[in-house]
Amino acid sequence: MANELARKRGMLDVGDGQSIYWEEWGAADGVPALYLHGGPGGTLGASGYRHRFDLKHTRVIGFEQRGCGRSTPHASNPDTSLLHNTSAHLIEDIEALREARGINAWILNGVSWGSTLALAYAQARPARVLGMVLFAVTTTSRREIDWITEGVGSIFPEAWDRFASYAEHGGVGYRRGEGRIVEAYARLLNSADSKTRADASQEWAHWEDTHISLGAGGFARDPRWEDEAFRIAFARLTTHYWTHLGRTDSQLLERMGRIEHLPGTLIHGRRDISGPAITAWNLHRSWPRSKLIIDEGDGHGGKSMIEQWDHANANLISDQFRKRPEDSNK
Repeated sequence: MANELARKRGMLDVGDGQSIYWEEWGAADGVPALYLHGGPGGTLGASGYRHRFDLKHTRVIGFEQRGCGRSTPHASNPDTSLLHNTSAHLIEDIEALREARGINAWILNGVSWGSTLALAYAQARPARVLGMVLFAVTTTSRREIDWITEGVGSIFPEAWDRFASYAEHGGVGYRRGEGRIVEAYARLLNSADSKTRADASQEWAHWEDTHISLGAGGFARDPRWEDEAFRIAFARLTTHYWTHLGRTDSQLLERMGRIEHLPGTLIHGRRDISGPAITAWNLHRSWPRSKLIIDEGDGHGGKSMIEQWDHANANLISDQFRKRPEDSNK
């Protein structure tokens, strides 16, 4: 099948000893679009994101962010420093990829954490963005992080007790009510002891599966956790970013004036308990050209939300064709 293999793929040296994996699908002369995966620490998986685009009319590029997937060095290795793994570095990686692929401007698709990264990049490089589709919207503010790691424990008290108890007995000085649990797990996942890192990543994964369960038809273990390298990298990168970005409230809402001229669609599930719809709502109110879609039946994703994702991309791509899309590849 012509669409089973990426049209192009490769590794891009982005400095600091880092190389990122990228892949390209669809038409060489199509409307450029960039997919930003979730996490932090997620991957492109089996590249299912490509099905959200009409590949006959779109040039779709995806990449795996620093430290995860096929990018090197991998964050599962305790010797891999995260000093050069920040949102500012990721924004520059996106720019380097855009320049390397010869693209003037592109549509951004961001999923969960990827929506935070899409907003941050757009605010830094508004002239390089044609529009955005954001799915399971986050801005990674302290409020959001404290809710997803602690506040939502009021809905899942048994699971949160397990989550907090492990941190309290982890030897990193954490006591519930006296510190932030995300910072405790960041210390555990950077332990010199391999068993501590592995066990902490298991507890983090169990909590991840728990807090998305209400909108996903009940608790189920994500099969990706069976891959220890993936699990440790995911947990280590997530706690790293959430610790640093969550020390102050996100500035993304305050900077929306930089991109108020851009079209955007925000797709969020009403049943997304760990990521309440207030985040998407506040973003929509700060973004005059955005369209907010709240799906009443889905949580942090689902069939109905994916259908809305497909439709939003089709509309953006159609609009770009009417605006001479050939210019966006020059």
